[in-house]
Amino acid sequence: MKYVNAEKALPNELLKEIQKYIQGETLYIPKPQRNREKWGASTGIRSELSKRNRSIKEEYLHGHSVETIAEKHHLSVETIKKIIYSKKKVT
Repeated sequence: MKYVNAEKALPNELLKEIQKYIQGETLYIPKPQRNREKWGASTGIRSELSKRNRSIKEEYLHGHSVETIAEKHHLSVETIKKIIYSKKKVT
């Protein structure tokens, strides 16, 4: 999160109005809901995890054991089970 001085970023009238409610404090102003990205969308990790999870489900469907898959992907057996038995559609 980047710090921005309100005196440089906001019109004077708006700054005075905000100062009625808060002064000398750090104020977080969230992005509008429509501008928020889902977790991992900007870094690409979300799609990487989806690919990995698809691969894990396919390996299981092709007869690989949960233990073997866990070892291959460096994940716990419980995590592999959660991925395999998840009802979520992996994109």
